[in-house]
Amino acid sequence: MRNTFPSSGRLGFPCIKKQDIDLFHVELIACSDTRSHDFAENRAKGVHHFVDDYRFDGVYNHPEKSLEKYKQYRFVLSPDFSMYADMSPWRQIESVAKNRWVGAYWQSKGLLVIPTISWSTPSSFAYCFDGVERGSVVAVGMIGCRKNRLGFLRGYHAMMEHISPKAVICFGNPFSEMEGNIIPVDYRASRKVVR
Repeated sequence: MRNTFPSSGRLGFPCIKKQDIDLFHVELIACSDTRSHDFAENRAKGVHHFVDDYRFDGVYNHPEKSLEKYKQYRFVLSPDFSMYADMSPWRQIESVAKNRWVGAYWQSKGLLVIPTISWSTPSSFAYCFDGVERGSVVAVGMIGCRKNRLGFLRGYHAMMEHISPKAVICFGNPFSEMEGNIIPVDYRASRKVVR
């Protein structure tokens, strides 16, 4: 059985604890671009998982394999397992559970972890914000959200109400209607790595 961590919410998701992070000059590197013994310029960045799921499934299936590699980076965002509106509800719940479990596991091993928050339809709001402490710094991805602005904003405002984040690391250009302390990160720049 997998390690158990303190949990929250009606489904008992593992909890990613609130952690302090210096929000000055936040840069990200894609998990698929990380390397063992990476260059110092890359290690000053946080690791994101806003890429296809198959590129990072191993962080859940074999979490110990990525641990040493990720320890060299400034921080890591919990993995963004897909939550599409047309996915079965159990698959969406599984995606949130895996996100929280991996984040809690990384924290238990000493990594600085920022929870990535995802949602689909309003029915997902009943659980998709669970397992994250109120007042945490969180991350959201904007890739693919342009086609459903209203749906994204509905979820974003629900997240703000439920989590009340200290700051939101926004991967991509935020919508003008997004409130809060938003830290935008250019997704194109995250693929420019030193090699």
